[in-house]
Amino acid sequence: MTDRHLVDVHVLLIRDGQLLLSKRRGDDEFDGLWHLPAGKLEAGESATTAAAREALEEIGVVIDPVDLHHIHTAHVVGSGREARVGLFFEVRRWSGEPVNREPDKSHGLQWFPLGQLPESEIIGYPLAGIRARDTGATYSERGWH
Repeated sequence: MTDRHLVDVHVLLIRDGQLLLSKRRGDDEFDGLWHLPAGKLEAGESATTAAAREALEEIGVVIDPVDLHHIHTAHVVGSGREARVGLFFEVRRWSGEPVNREPDKSHGLQWFPLGQLPESEIIGYPLAGIRARDTGATYSERGWH
């Protein structure tokens, strides 16, 4: 069997110096931790189209894919899940007001000032992409020895 890598897309919605995070709901170790709006790339879909689709599905905002700015790529293995490549996109323009459209997957949404993020309560993988926004690091690896 050939190993595969999933492709995840993550969206950093930034408004008035604040970042939108979603509090994960589930029966795993990530329950209650903050995460970005995110999801998996589907067959036949570009990464920016997937990011815009996930934002609409999860938080109800409409994003034009041309408004998504790629800021980071992370290659992640060893998390107990399938290996993945995560693409992180920043967006400052969208239509609609974010709402929790997936209450079965999220406890809720909250805006955080960029300088006051609850870093100890954010899942490490998306935190790498969030930090990259400030550091300018365009690539990271997690879980490799």
